[in-house]
Amino acid sequence: MPHKPINFKEKLSLFSEQWSPKVIAEMNDYQFKVVKLQGDFVWHDHKDTDETFIVLAGRLRIDFRDGYVELCEGEMYVVPKGVEHKPYAKEEAQVLLIEPRGVVNTGDENDSKTAENDVWI
Repeated sequence: MPHKPINFKEKLSLFSEQWSPKVIAEMNDYQFKVVKLQGDFVWHDHKDTDETFIVLAGRLRIDFRDGYVELCEGEMYVVPKGVEHKPYAKEEAQVLLIEPRGVVNTGDENDSKTAENDVWI
């Protein structure tokens, strides 16, 4: 089996849709997902798990009911489990998400911005 690194830019070049995370790797029960974000997402939380955002390109703001955090390229933030949040990017941001396998992007599986889990690229 050849050993090959995963290139974020290469993976991000394979799709154009936004708010639709793509799985690029797994480690134990965790998935690494790349996603392109622009505009507002929906308020949501993850009752049973933290969620990690790593900005690969662009800027990302994560709103909370009591404030917000702004992330630049090369920065990360871990949203604690159960904390309601809403990601927002004025211009397209490219982000690496780290979360347990099977986590639904929002608490509402019927929301139009909720992507299917386990889409591999």
